[in-house]
Amino acid sequence: MNKTRILKRSLLAAAVIASTSQAHAAGFQLNAQSATGIGRAFAGDAVIADNASSMARNPATMALFDKTSLSLGFETIITDISVKDVTSGGLGGGAQPDYDDIGGTSVAPNIHLIVPVNDKFAWGINAYSNFGTSTDFSGSSVYDQNGVLSEYGGETDILSMNIGLAGSYRLNEQWSFGAGLDIIYGKGTIRRGVPAPVNGLLGDNLINVQDADGWGVGFNVGTVYELNENNRFGLSYRYSPEITAKDDYGQEITLPLPDMAEFSGYHRINETAFAVHYSVQYIGWSAFDKIDFDNLDPSRSGAGAAGPSTTKVYNWQDGWHFAIGGTWYVTDKFTLRTGYMHDTSAQDEITSISVPDSDRNWISGGATYHFSENSNIDFGITYLIGSDESVTESSAIPVPGLPTVETATTRADAILVGLQYSHSF
Repeated sequence: MNKTRILKRSLLAAAVIASTSQAHAAGFQLNAQSATGIGRAFAGDAVIADNASSMARNPATMALFDKTSLSLGFETIITDISVKDVTSGGLGGGAQPDYDDIGGTSVAPNIHLIVPVNDKFAWGINAYSNFGTSTDFSGSSVYDQNGVLSEYGGETDILSMNIGLAGSYRLNEQWSFGAGLDIIYGKGTIRRGVPAPVNGLLGDNLINVQDADGWGVGFNVGTVYELNENNRFGLSYRYSPEITAKDDYGQEITLPLPDMAEFSGYHRINETAFAVHYSVQYIGWSAFDKIDFDNLDPSRSGAGAAGPSTTKVYNWQDGWHFAIGGTWYVTDKFTLRTGYMHDTSAQDEITSISVPDSDRNWISGGATYHFSENSNIDFGITYLIGSDESVTESSAIPVPGLPTVETATTRADAILVGLQYSHSF
């Protein structure tokens, strides 16, 4: 079997050729670091430091801990994604059936450990996922591997896992600094079909990358400034690398991931039981500009095995999160929190039917129950509200007879639920 060598700008970029279940953030970003963060829409997460998961947003927060602290938990992501009012030109053109069975349920675990060495130094390790998506169009006769719009469907299963090692240093009562190393593992399967009436010309698959994986190294830095114990600010930056991934057949893919920066504030009001907190986060989605394809059919040899090189242009724009939240320390046993986030779309002038992306609004709530001074359990839930987006997308394979332009209305909503246990030693 003659497997193609598909060189692209991004494996994760290829993930968005089909509709994806990344509805919990713009692009394909995951916010899966903690249940506490889910309960406040991640408002203030780069500075609050109420459990060890804070090191995932800002390594300098480790300086605020005076005991060894462990947090472990998981996030369940339930997505509701739909494509409707679909029309296409070319072969099989005209109105197409709606499809609303694209979303699904996935689980993302996380673990964080912070170990203070003395009153100046601390170190920590953690593991969680920053990016991921999974979808399967096999239930649709239009979007499956041999459907009329199979270029926009198929199968996608992408995951990145971040394993971090970080350290912090407290300079004085006001300033703390931190830095960390990120070892990032990426893995993915991406399959896109060609409509049966013309796959004799192009072969059976536009893309057929299976179980490609690879590693990359990034870093993160941060600082915390404390006005006093009730008022502080945090600033962090995370560099995300390009990851080169290969599958069992030698197909090689490059995965560029966006850099991120975040500013957070936390203010407990006049020694009361209430606190407000907020965050502004930047995500460098402009790294996702285009995808290049060579040798369109890896499933065939001889005639139809190789096709012309094509380029799919996306030109995403950088994204922003704006979040504000509140915490009510009800008793020594019980804490309530809430939050709101506005999350801007990664798409700009070029829209995509295959990516149900839009500005989104998060409405979040959560609670902590303290079993004792040193152990607690957190629960968080978010309802993420997308919007109906009218989009137009051109084919990446401009072959006579194939659908050349598709228009549709897309929407992506989600529910996020998180549970987490934390313990101090």
